[in-house]
Amino acid sequence: MQKKQSKKQGRQGERFISLLPWLIALASGVLMGLTVAPVGAWFLAWIAIVPLWVLVVTSAKGKNQYPPAFLWGIGFHGVALFWITGIHPMTWLGVPWLPSLAITLFCWGFISVLGGIFLTIWAAVMVRLGGQKAWLRVLIGTAVWCGLESLWSAGPLWWSSLAYTQSPHNLVIVHLGQLSGPNTVTAAIVAVNGLIAEGWTNHRDTEGADKISSVSRQLLLLSETLREQVGEPAQRTGFFAPLRFVNKYLAIATGLLITLHLIGFILYSRPIAQVPEAALKVGIIQGNIPNRLLRSSEGFRRAQENYTSGYLTLADQGVDAVLTPEGALPIFQRNLMETALVAAVKKKGVVAWIGAFGERGDSYTISLFTFNSKGEIVSRYDKSKLVPLGEYIPFEGILGGIVQRLSPLEAHQVPGSANQIFDTPFGRAIASICYESAFPEQFRRQAAAGGQFILSSSNDAHYTASMPFQHHAQDIMRAIETDRWSARATNTGYSAFVDPHGRTLWMSGYNTYETHAETIYRRQTQTLYVRWGDWLTPLLLALSILGWFVQRVIN
Repeated sequence: MQKKQSKKQGRQGERFISLLPWLIALASGVLMGLTVAPVGAWFLAWIAIVPLWVLVVTSAKGKNQYPPAFLWGIGFHGVALFWITGIHPMTWLGVPWLPSLAITLFCWGFISVLGGIFLTIWAAVMVRLGGQKAWLRVLIGTAVWCGLESLWSAGPLWWSSLAYTQSPHNLVIVHLGQLSGPNTVTAAIVAVNGLIAEGWTNHRDTEGADKISSVSRQLLLLSETLREQVGEPAQRTGFFAPLRFVNKYLAIATGLLITLHLIGFILYSRPIAQVPEAALKVGIIQGNIPNRLLRSSEGFRRAQENYTSGYLTLADQGVDAVLTPEGALPIFQRNLMETALVAAVKKKGVVAWIGAFGERGDSYTISLFTFNSKGEIVSRYDKSKLVPLGEYIPFEGILGGIVQRLSPLEAHQVPGSANQIFDTPFGRAIASICYESAFPEQFRRQAAAGGQFILSSSNDAHYTASMPFQHHAQDIMRAIETDRWSARATNTGYSAFVDPHGRTLWMSGYNTYETHAETIYRRQTQTLYVRWGDWLTPLLLALSILGWFVQRVIN
């Protein structure tokens, strides 16, 4: 009986041991997910990849099963993007409760699985390179991670870069984005984690190699003692080797971490030139109109009232221009001239950027219109990065029928051109509407084309508070990377003003009606990232290929 029980316990122990790598991978991915809002434990990013890296390296050396990187990706992206579930229920859009739940879970699950696939590809490359030198693994692991993030961000579905785990809490390291964009920060995080992991892995390997017999150990210590007596330096092997390995890699990781923060601090400490002629006093209106009301006549009435009164208040405060959120007036361009808000613009003569819908044939765009002091539309920016499933149906030929069976919504929204410029009476601006904040190339291109300040217009009303805070963190990164002042207007929060160092000058409350004015400054500087784009990722990939080739030749 006792033998059967011990065998059963042994089998349970074996099952637990076999599951342990999966649990470790999932837990470390969850830790990375906790680095962003609502928790904001940004410091965990510098160690959260270490367990996964160790699993990858030991798997490559045949000591473990194939690394469960898929679960790490699900843990990170699933936790970081849990706010997606806040869109449920979508009954205000006419979607029944159960289909709304199905759509919400599909969206959350899809992005989490996509993150898992991303990590699986990374781990597969690392396993193939498991026999390489530790320094080369760190180089290749960093390069491949950055390359995959670049590839993912080039598509329509992107948000959770490793870089955004540091915003807004660690502005010093976020300043590395001025050198080569967010992948500079991502590379720093991956490299530090990789070095720590390699230190641990080499420590474990050396411990195994040093498990010699007690007689041999005594002979080794005796030999070292004799060599010291004859004046020769002892070869500190044996017990001292693990300490040497740990010190070596941890020292490099610590030195790299400190050096990168010093570089960031130098960039962060540079003074911001504030020429009086470049000053621009901007007012924002946070209308606080719940999305469930926007489609109704009551919602439109409240929108007209809130934005018109807010505009008049700010105009009386002497602002140069007023910024409204995405879709502030949920009507088409042809109907804007009949609104009380445009009538107020004509009366007060203060420039306004108004969020509404543009038209393109039978389709429509989400747009930001510039009204000059005469109440005339002088420029228009159309949102070019649409939210999949929320604003358009990806692979419509395949998924269109499924989505239409789940939802009564019609998908006629189309994206704007990828190479738009947004000229205003105050010079060229960098325009961003909602989801576009996650795409640094959108901002870099407009800054390189002469954009002097950032206007970010968003509507995050259908999500929980963690989403707009993450959104604010994205806008902070874009302001730092382009070295521009930023004004951000949202429907329900968080609206804000940010300086070129990413410091938040003012931020609104959440689910509140607010108006606020702040002076920002037009700038024409160009960071290294604005001029050259993401040059670091191709360089890392090229060095990785070169290092791999040299290592093959040597071996």
